[in-house]
Amino acid sequence: MTVKASVSLSESQAAFARRLVAEGRYASLSAVVQRGIEALRAETEAREAELAVLRALLAEREAGGFTGLGAGRAATETAIAAKRRAHGL
Repeated sequence: MTVKASVSLSESQAAFARRLVAEGRYASLSAVVQRGIEALRAETEAREAELAVLRALLAEREAGGFTGLGAGRAATETAIAAKRRAHGL
């Protein structure tokens, strides 16, 4: 189902849309506007999906344990010492 709506375009937008129609890339100005809206919808949905994944990752990380600076340094030093021993250094 289509809905008639009045939209305002800048002169450059209208010229670009008319050129696309004249080149045969779209059947009408309405088709150009519809394609633009669909592209914007796809971009918005992709951004929303990416944000949802990032929010889930942050929530997962917040729920997990946190290693403090001292414990992190100690773990790093232990790992380095083990590697040195393993390589005879």
